[in-house]
Amino acid sequence: MSHSPSETPRVAISHLDDLWFQVSGTRCNLTCAHCFISCSPHNHSYGFLSLADVRTRLAESVPLGVKEYYFTGGEPFLNPQLTDILIETLNYGPATVLTNGTVLKDEWLERLAAADAASLYSLEFRVSIDGCTAEMNDPVRGAGTFARALAGVEKLVAFGFLPIITAARVWPEGDDQRVLGEFVRVLAARGYERPRLKILPTLKLGAEAQRTCGYAHDERITPQMLEDFDHRQLVCEHSRIVTDRGVHVCPILIESPESLLGSSLSAALAPFAVGHGACYTCYQYGAICANPSSAARLQE
Repeated sequence: MSHSPSETPRVAISHLDDLWFQVSGTRCNLTCAHCFISCSPHNHSYGFLSLADVRTRLAESVPLGVKEYYFTGGEPFLNPQLTDILIETLNYGPATVLTNGTVLKDEWLERLAAADAASLYSLEFRVSIDGCTAEMNDPVRGAGTFARALAGVEKLVAFGFLPIITAARVWPEGDDQRVLGEFVRVLAARGYERPRLKILPTLKLGAEAQRTCGYAHDERITPQMLEDFDHRQLVCEHSRIVTDRGVHVCPILIESPESLLGSSLSAALAPFAVGHGACYTCYQYGAICANPSSAARLQE
């Protein structure tokens, strides 16, 4: 439930820095218990984006000055054109793909490593592993997924990539340092020295709302909260996401009807009323969807 229109603050986009693509729609090979859009092998709410779809949006993004591109799902690598899509994107800017790491193939990574090496821009991988042990991860992401994801990380490292490991906090917040330390130890044992790690809050939407709880009525951004607040900490201040239905405000809210802002990038640059509970999480933790600045690759 949202505030009334008069009470709900609106956030204007300052510049379209990040453009996201829901490239595999809501299709995923896993059915994670905390997925905020309930992706699964059987969820066809949103469809795949084709290479032609992405090319159109990439061309549209150039005059708007987009600086970085992100690809999410579902599991992006279920889209059979993803490798070609990422290679094409590297002609426009840095690209990041968010994956569970369980379906990677050598032939894809060989092509992507070559494209990354030849491009002026970097290709990043973010691999979701929600726990430093199988006992922590697998109840959330599925039996055997911890081992499969680690094998995917090992494969990425072998091809010269340094993936950002993203972990939703499914443990008590006070255990962060212990969990991070164990992550470092486990990943180092698999050949990934000095891994890049990012802890994410859970979003109380979709499957997670069933696993734990949804947002309380008072978990909303108020006008007073945005006074003297750096709006750049909100994803909607500098990002939009393309789906097969059009352009939405952000990756988190695509299932909310009000998130669909238009059929073109230019039409989707209108201010957005941040009245959803997930907006409150973004306010609490900062722009949680983007890569952490500490994980940026140094350019030679």
